[in-house]
Amino acid sequence: MIGARTHKLAREFARDDSGTTLFEYALAISAFLMLFFGLIDFGRMGFHYVNAEKAMQVAARVAAVRPAACSGVPAINGRGSASPAPPFGTNCGAGANICASPGTITCDGDGANQTAAEIWAIVQGTLPNTATIDNLQFSYATDPNLGFLGGPYVPVVTVELQNLTFEFVSPLGQLVALTGATPAAGLGSDIAFPALSASLPAEDLALGTDG
Repeated sequence: MIGARTHKLAREFARDDSGTTLFEYALAISAFLMLFFGLIDFGRMGFHYVNAEKAMQVAARVAAVRPAACSGVPAINGRGSASPAPPFGTNCGAGANICASPGTITCDGDGANQTAAEIWAIVQGTLPNTATIDNLQFSYATDPNLGFLGGPYVPVVTVELQNLTFEFVSPLGQLVALTGATPAAGLGSDIAFPALSASLPAEDLALGTDG
């Protein structure tokens, strides 16, 4: 008798679907919230990326007309190893080794440097809160077709934004990391923010601070 009663209760419990609506609602609202916060997160990241890209274009222009942000960048084009020695005023691209080539000089952003500090003030407001001036990198690369012997040294100036992380407000960042995006070490809800760079030929790096 007890066994039959228990069997009957079990069958009734198995047929009971009174909690189905609540369960389906929980699944639906979870998916909706994930989508909603995902739109917010990716919207924020897109906003930062577009604005940072525009700011980097301005940063490259500023770096091209200001004194170098890195130490060791020469002010003028010195003599190269060409023989016989060409006269001053000869275009660096008129032949091989007319002007000395310091190669590529690279450094990270430093708040004590006036040029780096000015560029950081332009870029900072467009970036995620995790950014610091150290995320800026400057490089000054020799271009033998620019400038003339004895004239201002005019390298190709590149300003790069690197090693940034973007913090999600939702757990979506962890799911994004599963798709192959590189997560920041130790930050499960953060992913790497895309690197950005802009380059321009320099003008006279020796003087202007307000050009």
